Amino acid sequence: MRIHDFMQAYKRVWEAQDSDGFAALFTPDGQYWNTPFQVQTGPDELARYWDRIKLQQDICLTPSVLAETPTGGIGHWNVTYQVASEELFQIWAKSTGTGLPDRQPGDPLPRMELDGTLVADLNEQGLATCVRIFWHSNVSMPTAAKDRD
Repeated sequence: MRIHDFMQAYKRVWEAQDSDGFAALFTPDGQYWNTPFQVQTGPDELARYWDRIKLQQDICLTPSVLAETPTGGIGHWNVTYQVASEELFQIWAKSTGTGLPDRQPGDPLPRMELDGTLVADLNEQGLATCVRIFWHSNVSMPTAAKDRD
């Protein structure tokens, strides 16, 4: 698998909310760095981490390849989704370090956009040995929350 194939598989497993499929993109000791300081290693940790995607709805991911090397490459991805649970919203808010947008109890959950890049090292079979992602998020608050501003 080349970086082009990896990016298409990344799109497929994200949009399909496929935790086992995500883990299968990696070698048995493969690493996924979702921040510079947090890594998931091996199929169990990878699948558990990817389970949070099951808290998203109406997922649309657009991948592209920025650079290809003989052993991997750099990809760009942009994903939008509807936050489907308060739990996911709290996970996102804590990971951004920017605090929670102004929401009142009962307000609809926002639609999220994440824009990021990834650097992937792939083995000869095309499985990821190491993937590092770098991303930023943008939240679209539903009208009810915007009207109070």
